[in-house]
Amino acid sequence: MSQPTFIIDHLGICKFSNPISEQQEIAYQTDDKRLPLIATQCQNIKNIGTETLELAGPREKLFFQPEHVRAAIVTCGGLCPGFNAVIRELVMQLWHVYKCEDTIGIRYGYQGLAKEGAMEPMKLTPDIVSGIKALGGTMLGSSRGTPSSSEIVDSLERLGINMLFVIGGDGTMRGGNAIWREVKRRKKLISVIGIPKTIDNDIPFVRRTFGFSTAVEKASDVINAAEIEAKGMPHGVGLVKLMGRDAGFIAATASVASGNANLCLIPELPFELKGKSGILDLIEKRLRVKDHAVIVIAEGAGQNFVSQTVNGTDASGNPKLGDIGSFLKKEIKQHLTNCGIPVSMKYFDPSYLIRATGPNASDQLYCGRLARAATHAAMAGKTGMLIGHWYDMLTHIPFRALENQSRRINIDGELWFSVRENTGQPQYLY
Repeated sequence: MSQPTFIIDHLGICKFSNPISEQQEIAYQTDDKRLPLIATQCQNIKNIGTETLELAGPREKLFFQPEHVRAAIVTCGGLCPGFNAVIRELVMQLWHVYKCEDTIGIRYGYQGLAKEGAMEPMKLTPDIVSGIKALGGTMLGSSRGTPSSSEIVDSLERLGINMLFVIGGDGTMRGGNAIWREVKRRKKLISVIGIPKTIDNDIPFVRRTFGFSTAVEKASDVINAAEIEAKGMPHGVGLVKLMGRDAGFIAATASVASGNANLCLIPELPFELKGKSGILDLIEKRLRVKDHAVIVIAEGAGQNFVSQTVNGTDASGNPKLGDIGSFLKKEIKQHLTNCGIPVSMKYFDPSYLIRATGPNASDQLYCGRLARAATHAAMAGKTGMLIGHWYDMLTHIPFRALENQSRRINIDGELWFSVRENTGQPQYLY
C-alpha cells in the first residue's frame, strides 16, 4: 500500500527532552494537529478530501541529542533577498535554543558537496553570522545544478553531518528529495530539511516564499519610475520586464501594489501581438487617449514569440528563455511608428538588482519563522521534507508531494481580477 502523500518521514523514536522547556514555558506542537488541503489548489493528489498537513513548531521530545548534532547549511540556485537572514536564524536557533554548537556552511551550493573540487566548509557561529541579516546575497555562495545524490551523501558521511538544511527553489527541493532517498536507502540517520526559496513564489503548497515581499516592493518602485519616465515624454512608453519564468506572481502583485501599470503580461495567459485582441492595438489605443503607457511583463511570458532564438537548458535543467522584453520593445516601437505615433520608450530590466538586494523587514521576520520551524523539525528527527505555508500557518511538506505539482496564478482568481481592475485590460488578450 502506498504511503499517504503528506505523511512525514521520521528517523526514529524521540527520546530526549526539549531544552526549550528549561528556558521558558511553551505550548509544544503535536503531530496530530493538522490543516486540511483545498482541492482547487492541488493537482494529481489522490484522496484529496482526506489529506491534511502537519503543523510546524517545537516538539516536546527530540530525536537528536543536541551535543551530538553536526548541522550543515547549503544555499542553492539564483540569488534571492533573505538567504543570509535564514542562515543567521538557523545558526542562532541551533546555538542558543538547542545548544548545538557545531554548524558548518557548505560553499557554493550542492557543488560544495561534490567529491572533487569543493571548497572546505565554513564554521558558523553566532559571532560570524550576527551582522548578516539585512545583507543581500548569501555568505555561503550559491550555484545551480547538483552532483549525484550518492556523491553528496558520501560527503555528508565523510563530514559527519547528521542534519542538513537545504535552502533553495524547486530544483533545490528536488535535489533534497534525491539526497533523502539515498540517505534512506543507506539507512543513515541524517535529517534533510528544505527551506523554500524562489523569488517567483511558485513552489506548491507554499503560499509565500521568502524574498517575495522584498521583490514586490522593489519591482513596484521600478514600475513607478517607468510611469514617471513615460509621463515625462510625448507618447511615452515605459516597459518593465520582471522575474517570473513559469508564474507571474511578481509581475501581477507589483502591478497591483504600484497601481501605475496599464498592461500586465504573465506566463499563465497567452497573448497575441496583432489583431483586434492583440496587445499592440491595445497599446496604440491607450497612447491616443492618455498619451503614455506602462507595460509590465514577466520574463516567461510570450515565449512562443522568442523561444526559437534559444536552445538547451540551464544548469538547473530549465529550458532557456528568450528575451521577451527586448522583442516586445522592438515590436511596440515598430507598430507605433507605422501608426504615425513618434513613440519615446524607456526599457527597465531590474532583475539582478532585485535578486541581489537585502530583504525588507517583513522578509527578515518571515525568514526567522521559517528557520525556527526548520530547526524544530530537524531536532525532532523529521526528514525528507520542507517547510510549507498554508492558511498563513507553517507546515511540514514531504519533498515527494512536490512531484507533478505546480503553483501558478489562477486567471479566474482574486489576484488576476485585481490586476485587471487596476490596469483596465481585458481578461483575455487573444
